[in-house]
Amino acid sequence: MSVTENITSILNELENTKLICVTKTVNPERINEAIRAGATIIGENRVQEFEEKADSLLQCKKHMIGHLQTNKVKKAVEYFDVIQSVDSLKVAREIDKRARDAGIIQEVYIQVNIGNEPQKYGFKPDVIKKGIDEISSLKNIHVTGMMCIPPYVPPEQARPYFKEMKALFHDLLLETQRNDNIDLKELSMGMSGDYRVAIEEGATIVRIGSAIFGKRKY
Repeated sequence: MSVTENITSILNELENTKLICVTKTVNPERINEAIRAGATIIGENRVQEFEEKADSLLQCKKHMIGHLQTNKVKKAVEYFDVIQSVDSLKVAREIDKRARDAGIIQEVYIQVNIGNEPQKYGFKPDVIKKGIDEISSLKNIHVTGMMCIPPYVPPEQARPYFKEMKALFHDLLLETQRNDNIDLKELSMGMSGDYRVAIEEGATIVRIGSAIFGKRKY
């Protein structure tokens, strides 16, 4: 199937769930095909890669979804509407600093290491409440969502992680209702292999790449 056919099929399936087209290694021509077919949000993993193709893209919202090094934060604030991968206080503070320098409020999601995997980035579930309290004191960051990447397991085996993430999201939503810097609306979880399960467990946004563009070519 073509990119257009894939986008149309997935959008029909998602109904009220938002779609992020993951464009890692995808060239601008194919990204623009997806945008013309109805995609409104793209997600990039690397600032440098996005920088190389930014000027060639049609109008759309842009999300940073990959690990963000502090030396790339200035460019990320310049290019992206939302930074989903706030995975540490260090990164959050640097985003706040660069957003202040740019005179903007940067929209961000907090990344949770829901599987407590040592090789993955993100706040561990047992410290996320403390972390989000500290991030909420930063004046040039507006927290509007949470994001996770579960362990790489078959879709049904990912279900408990999505369920746990939804419960954590709900708890933090209740705790932060009176905080002006936090307005939790989006739960970003689920990718090409498991997005259907993620939606069943409460995802409001799914991040889909290979199911749209095919297998990545490095």
